[in-house]
This record gives sequence, structure tokens and C-alpha cells, in this order.
Amino acid sequence: MTEKTIRCPQCQKDVHVDDHKICPYCNFHFPLTVDERLALFADEGSFEEMSSTMQSKNPIDLAGYEEKILENQKKSSLRDAATIGRCTIDGEPVVVGIMSFSFMGGSMGSVVGEKITQAMIEGALTGNPVILFTASGGARMQEGIFSLMQMAKTASAAALLEETRTPLFLVLTNPTTGGVTASFAMLGDVILAEPGAIIGFAGPRVIEGTIGEKLPEGFQRSEFQMQKGFVDSIVTRESMKQTFSFLIKTHKRRS
Repeated sequence: MTEKTIRCPQCQKDVHVDDHKICPYCNFHFPLTVDERLALFADEGSFEEMSSTMQSKNPIDLAGYEEKILENQKKSSLRDAATIGRCTIDGEPVVVGIMSFSFMGGSMGSVVGEKITQAMIEGALTGNPVILFTASGGARMQEGIFSLMQMAKTASAAALLEETRTPLFLVLTNPTTGGVTASFAMLGDVILAEPGAIIGFAGPRVIEGTIGEKLPEGFQRSEFQMQKGFVDSIVTRESMKQTFSFLIKTHKRRS
């Protein structure tokens, strides 16, 4: 494992982190790149990316949106906020989708919705389990109604997995909010979350202003969501591969 020093945004300490990128003082989970996340659970060298050249257009001709896309592609080294592909976990084939908050806050536009849908359709066709990692601020409003349509589209793809008895495993990372939470992120057979992840629809300040009440301590954190039944289990990065291996073996599709 490699180690490097990073300033923790939560406790403001300079910390040495390994490949898991977790603050040893406050347990803050730093964001992971696609490659860093794959290294936690995928068999080495097994990942094959799907739809790697797909990128967003400007469906409502919004001024400056194309420049925004190019800026985020350069900053994140990604085509868009979702990466999908095939890999194996302990030799078992799976389809995986990983959302990246570093690209426009992980917002779900047409490309993200299409990629997530393609991953689920691939799972339905092959019978291989689908694993999706979410990280999003919600729908990409720069694409207007086209972004909102992705909620129904991805939810329909999740329904196809249910019809074909294909397992769908979700891992909610920090943050998972907005239209992603309101669609496919809550439709998994097993919903996991990383420790301390913010999971919800609207932000706490919006909710407090709407209901006129103070929210409980830790509201919308993964630990709170598990207590309320929205999350099945909180999984550490160290145990991610072992957890997936167990879930795959116990949820194999029967013909």
C-alpha cells in the first residue's frame, strides 16, 4: 500500500492515508477515483470498461454548458460522472457502475442515466450481479427535463433486474442526494453505505425550513439511515471485497 499526506476537510488535520483514504482521527472517508475504488474489490486486471466514449451533448442549448463539460473533463480526467464496465470479484463475473462526485458533483444527466441503465440491462441479459456505487448531488439541471427523465429510466431498468431475478447491490457513498436517491439508489436488493455518508433527497436546511423543526443529530448520515431501515448495512472499505463475494454467492440467479 502507498501512503501520502492530505489535509482532512472534516478535522483539518494533515493525515497520512493509505489506499483506503480514511482519516485516522475522525474517520472521514476521502473521495476515491474510479481506479482507486476498483482496486478495493475487483480482481486485478479484470475490469473492462463499457461505453467509454459516451459524453454529454447540450440538449436544451444552455449557454456555457458545453464549456462546463470540457472544464470538468479536464479537471476530473473523466468523460462524465459515471463509469461502467465488467469485472470479476474472486473469479465471479459482475457488472459495475461507479459515480464520481468530481465531475459536476456527480449530477445525473443523460449520459449518467444511460450508462447506469446499460449496466443494469447488461446484468439482466447475462444474469451477472450488478453493483452500483452512487455519489451525486442529484439531477443535472443544465439538461432540464432530460435529466429528470433519467429517474424513470433507471428505475425501469431496476425493475427489469427484478423481473429477471438478477441481483442489484447498491453502495451509497458521500454524498448521495437528490434525484439519484429518489430513483435507482433506493431500489437495490441489498443497499450498503460507507460510514458517515450523507444520504437523502433535500438538504437539512431546506427540510428544517419546510417543517419548522430542528432535525436529529446525524440526520441523513448513513448510520442514521440504517437505524431507520433505509440502509441494510454499513460496510468499511477494508471489507468491501469480502462483502461483495458473500453477496454474490448468496444471491446467484437460479434458472
